[in-house]
Amino acid sequence: MHISSIDAIAIDIPLTKNFGGSTYAVLKRSTVVTRLRTQSGLVSEVYNGDNREAGPEIVRLIRDELAPLIKGESIFATERIWAKLFARTAASRDRKTLMEAIACIDCAVWDLVGKATGRGVRELLGGFRDRVPIISIGGYYMENKTLADVGREMEAYRRAGMAGCKFKVGGLSPQQDAERVKVAREAGGPDFMLAVDANRGWSAGEASAFARLVEPLDIRWFEEPCHWYDDANLMAKVRVQTSIPIAAGQSEITSHGVRRLIEARAVDIVNYDASEGGGVTDWRRAAALCAAAGLAVAHHEESQIAQHLIAAIPQGLCIECFADPERDPVWHHMWTNRPPIVDGAMALSSAPGFGLELDPGMIAKYRVA
Repeated sequence: MHISSIDAIAIDIPLTKNFGGSTYAVLKRSTVVTRLRTQSGLVSEVYNGDNREAGPEIVRLIRDELAPLIKGESIFATERIWAKLFARTAASRDRKTLMEAIACIDCAVWDLVGKATGRGVRELLGGFRDRVPIISIGGYYMENKTLADVGREMEAYRRAGMAGCKFKVGGLSPQQDAERVKVAREAGGPDFMLAVDANRGWSAGEASAFARLVEPLDIRWFEEPCHWYDDANLMAKVRVQTSIPIAAGQSEITSHGVRRLIEARAVDIVNYDASEGGGVTDWRRAAALCAAAGLAVAHHEESQIAQHLIAAIPQGLCIECFADPERDPVWHHMWTNRPPIVDGAMALSSAPGFGLELDPGMIAKYRVA
């Protein structure tokens, strides 16, 4: 089966309030829908990413630069397709945006491979389990939000069936954020998975001070604790000063970046994002590096893709979502056949490929390119 056409659509959905972390604001939910067709009429439809600035540019890259490179290729030539696309990164340009465009195509190719063979992507990659734990991202900084509101937020995630929460920190002092995390732990209960994410908000000293304060609270991991400009070195320093596992990888755009984190002894858990790093093909390489190093693997957001990846491997930890419908209308409404959440886990469907069904009305309403 050979590729006959590729198209992409950028989606922007305004949000009702700012869902901000320590170093950023979120005022809209953005994604890119990719449709890839074969000469025999097989069609893929997947969505990737949450790039709030460059959605139209990702679409342009797919249509104008990348699609012509692989038209006519066999869908089963995943490595050759990826190599052709990755060769475009050699030029001096915005490589992050280009890698996101490559990810859109690569995931669509894997979706077609699954549909052509009647297998889910989970099965194609290893098929280790058919259910994966799922946690909500939360704990956002919002105007007038109180500690009592933090507690009610954690209770809402439990009611939604979540196994836990990845809680935002790094925007206040270590002491202030530790108090917020303490309230989250009390509200969630002892069996509630609680991770913390500083989004590169602190120095090594601040991150270490925070870690010491929250160590008694059974924190599953401490994600991206340190500033971006020397994060691997700084995280390695924090890692030897705390018993809390250190997680990172979502800000990397290749498996080579994951290798550097491992070599720096900076991480215990890697959450490389297939939608940021060139898709399933390169994610497999990162997961193999982690397996060889004895590290656990999570995934940054994108549970529509991550469910298959994390379920495929023995060291897969959990997937993430935004359980608050106001934060992610795509996950709650555009993905129309999303599997239910039961007892903190998502069961994977038996549909081939990624098995996604998307609401065409929402796509038409919110498309911007």
